[in-house]
Amino acid sequence: MSDDRNGNTGLLFFLIGAGIGAVTALLFAPKAGSELRSELADATRKGLDQARDTGREVGERATDYYQTGVEKAADLAARSRETINELSERSKETINELSERGKDVVVRQKASIAAAIEAGKQGYREAKEQDLGKASASIKE
Repeated sequence: MSDDRNGNTGLLFFLIGAGIGAVTALLFAPKAGSELRSELADATRKGLDQARDTGREVGERATDYYQTGVEKAADLAARSRETINELSERSKETINELSERGKDVVVRQKASIAAAIEAGKQGYREAKEQDLGKASASIKE
């Protein structure tokens, strides 16, 4: 892009130099005033036409660059949306997986606690029966 700018700048300077050279040549040429004015007017028209054409070309390039930028931005936005959606799906899967693991742990812990409670009740019953057996044995004696 910088090479393109340097080329355009060089062309612009060349055209300016050519215009200055043409005007200088006309001014120092031995011609009548009306003929000189006519040639100056022609040179000015040619310069304006050339400037208009150059302006049009620059405008077209600017439009092309703008369009390319818009397309690249749209592409980047689409890829970003895809990436976000993909990450969102991964997050949902991870959350579901962790939720299932948590449920499994709760079920296992619940079973362990229920077994411990049942073992505690059984131990209480056995201890109570032993105490009752000892109490009735001491009463019989």
